[in-house]
Amino acid sequence: MSPTPPESLQERFAPHSACFGCGPANPQGLRIRSIVDGEQVVADWTPAEHHQAFPGVVNGGIIGALLDCHCNWTAAHIMMKDRGLDTPPCTVTAEYSIQLKRPTPLGPLHLEARPVSQEGDKVVVEGTLTAGGKVCATCRGTFVAVKPGHPAYHRW
Repeated sequence: MSPTPPESLQERFAPHSACFGCGPANPQGLRIRSIVDGEQVVADWTPAEHHQAFPGVVNGGIIGALLDCHCNWTAAHIMMKDRGLDTPPCTVTAEYSIQLKRPTPLGPLHLEARPVSQEGDKVVVEGTLTAGGKVCATCRGTFVAVKPGHPAYHRW
């Protein structure tokens, strides 16, 4: 019998989210599962054939969505932890950039993200996407907590 996988941030705090990248309630989405692992947040995800740009290689937009959502959850987690909250604040992407280092194969992918700076409602996060132990893409993004009146407020 295989062990039960740990509960992801998305499953714990946003089980009804319809987000394409990370929403557990979106049956057509990517449904990544971000797990806290010490000072970083990790996720393992395996693309399907319909996620490819050309035979055997993952589409760059899918890579961007994976890193964007995963880094956003990393920011939300660090804000929650640093503020002593029971739930993460609603965060959105203010800006992010992706560097595609090499073709990303359809095999299992591993995501890692960690905060590099925090100031008020803003967290800068860096992330990597690896396949077979090789870095295929990196991300650096700024994520901000939103206030009442923002369309994303209380989306979780």
